[in-house]
Amino acid sequence: MKVLHFYKTYHPDSFGGVEQVIFQLSESSTEYGVEPQVLTVSRSGSNRDIPVSRHITHKSKMTAEIASNALSVAAISDFYELSREVDVVNFHYPWPFMDVVHFLTRHKKPCVVSYHSDIVRQKGLLQLYKPLMYRFLSSVDAIVVASPAYTQFSPVLAKYRDKIHVIPYGLDEHSYSQSTEAKLEEWRAKLPPKFFLFVGALRYYKGLQFLLDAACQTKLPIVIVGSGGVEVDLHAQAMKLGLDSVIFTGTLPEEDKNALLELCYGFVFPSHLPSEAFGISLLEGAMFSKPLISCEIGTGTTYINIGGQTGLVVPPGDSAALGEAMLKLWENPDLAQSLGSAARRRYLEIFKSSKMASDYAELYRSLL
Repeated sequence: MKVLHFYKTYHPDSFGGVEQVIFQLSESSTEYGVEPQVLTVSRSGSNRDIPVSRHITHKSKMTAEIASNALSVAAISDFYELSREVDVVNFHYPWPFMDVVHFLTRHKKPCVVSYHSDIVRQKGLLQLYKPLMYRFLSSVDAIVVASPAYTQFSPVLAKYRDKIHVIPYGLDEHSYSQSTEAKLEEWRAKLPPKFFLFVGALRYYKGLQFLLDAACQTKLPIVIVGSGGVEVDLHAQAMKLGLDSVIFTGTLPEEDKNALLELCYGFVFPSHLPSEAFGISLLEGAMFSKPLISCEIGTGTTYINIGGQTGLVVPPGDSAALGEAMLKLWENPDLAQSLGSAARRRYLEIFKSSKMASDYAELYRSLL
């Protein structure tokens, strides 16, 4: 069974949360009779049949980008050709240009939409896009969301409850390179022996400005891994607050990121807006047996982190509550260890990539 995934960015050009989901799904689904391939758009130009571990990718040259919406004339013909060679198309939403390609190519293949997030920030453009969006979502065969909470949260999905399937995101821990002792020692020499960790793109909805305020209040050491978005503003805020306890590493290779996940005391994820529909790096923290701190924003973050069981959950945008949660874990190592162990157990029960891939394969087959 051949499946074509279609999304605006992918590895190695970009490896954010959605790209990680596509990668994990593509890799694990091969065990369930799926032959996956990924079509994406790239500034580096067009290219076909690029091997990425156990699956292949195709790149279409980007033509332009408007409000984070990548456009590619080449992708229209590339999708037309590739869609005719597969059994199922798996779109990854949101990406308005993808909707256009879907209708222009008239591919007539069974369609699954992995619905990663509502469009939250571009409210003006959303009003223009809504007619196309609703037509697109009405035309597909199935819509997949990653948590039960999001089906209740999203005003868009309320119109399509009859075609919604809940399949949680999953991670394969064996796809994460194990840190060498040399790499761990390298980071131990650079960092405090005990620290909180954040990993992710430094975007407007990540709530990192509140994390910096909490760091100012508590003086606790925090390591922030990631770049882009509001990075300049965050550095300026940290300098203004005189935050010697906060370390920005920028984007790191996977081996280094994994070493920090292994070494950190706890994982803090202060996303305060519903643009954060799930939180793959929060799930990584659970996979590494770390106590979690996140905000209640009505999306999948609280499906990963159950307050009082796997970590602590605080109100969004509340620096004081965020600081109090960090201090509570810092001063109670037995509690932190207990929560971290529970987070790991929840990962094993619900969020393994093999479970995600199996459920997707079953959905694909039901459409055929």
